[in-house]
Amino acid sequence: MNLIFISPNFPTYYWNFCKSLKDRGVTVLGIGDAPYDGLMSETKANLNEYYKVNNLQDYNEVYRAVAFFISKYGRIDYIESQNEFWLELEAKLREDFNINNGFRPHELEVMKYKSKMKAVYASVGVPTARYVVFKDDQQLYDFCDEVGFPIVVKPDNGVGASSTYKLKNKEEVAEFLKNWDRNISFIAEEYVYGHVETFDGVTDSQYNVLFCTSHVMLNSIMDNVNEGCDTSFYGQMVKGTDIEEVGKQVVKAFRAKNRFFHFEFFRLDQDKEGLGKKGDIVGLEVNMRAPGAYMPDMMNYSYDANVYDIFADSLVYDKCFIEPQQKYCIGYVGRRDGLKYKAHIQQIRMKFKDQLISHEIVPEVLAAAMGNQVYLLKADNEKDIIEMINYVLEKEDD
Repeated sequence: MNLIFISPNFPTYYWNFCKSLKDRGVTVLGIGDAPYDGLMSETKANLNEYYKVNNLQDYNEVYRAVAFFISKYGRIDYIESQNEFWLELEAKLREDFNINNGFRPHELEVMKYKSKMKAVYASVGVPTARYVVFKDDQQLYDFCDEVGFPIVVKPDNGVGASSTYKLKNKEEVAEFLKNWDRNISFIAEEYVYGHVETFDGVTDSQYNVLFCTSHVMLNSIMDNVNEGCDTSFYGQMVKGTDIEEVGKQVVKAFRAKNRFFHFEFFRLDQDKEGLGKKGDIVGLEVNMRAPGAYMPDMMNYSYDANVYDIFADSLVYDKCFIEPQQKYCIGYVGRRDGLKYKAHIQQIRMKFKDQLISHEIVPEVLAAAMGNQVYLLKADNEKDIIEMINYVLEKEDD
């Protein structure tokens, strides 16, 4: 089996995908724009060969790289990146080289465009927020009159919380429109008073979920980016929950075949006419790649398993060789430089010496959403992990 991994060096820990695949006899071929000498030693060790292009966004360059690998190694079975930014590149390469595993461009639209995801959610009875893909100023003002304030505006085809804004009145709408890049299609949605819960995992060729977790966001990624606040979330016990039941239905609706997936839902914090009662689940977004940040590691610690191996087994053997048993709730705490916290690192280490998994400095390019310093913690239950998160985030003036 031959697999091409696009940009295997970013994020740096993606060498784990390459290792699990190579350990199973897959020929893992990397294409990236980073110099070979600049790759981590782990990345180099787990690639059979690496082809450097000057620019990964130059399709002709990447096309020639794939053609070279085919001439040398034969037919390519998979093209992967596990990165939202490269999903369209993957799909076009599959189309042009007739690679059957994975999505083609015409299948990708309902996964890339937030407006088109909504119909798929609706097909399995999952409600979504009212929206408009506005073409001019008046359309946006009319939508505000229809649903009221606040509203959320973001690129219809966008990654993460980039260029996502909560607009609370007509003055803020006018300010947004004054700076709106009209070459980018934006969607406006009614604001949903709820918190985000994810459904993350790996599927087989029949859209069965082989392994899954769910993470509860304790604050908004949009607010993290726009307001520079703390980032925190934790993995909840998922077996037998409504998020597992709904998530599995959505997996099948989006035809997630031999995929890592990352779905986002709202859990309503109050009744919302047209959407549901407090505690109900509302569809938000779908991502056909591994969850970001440190979530794959959190999944590993939660189950005492290896999600990279599970994903590799899905591609190579179309099965999972373990019976996943969730053991811990894993917490993520992203502290922000410039804020004054009550507990310093040594106090945290002493208090949670058996429960502190790691303390990492986040690269600046990722810090806006993730925080500058990340703590991973583990507990036996949700109550304890929330208390631990609150301790780490307590400010001096709280």
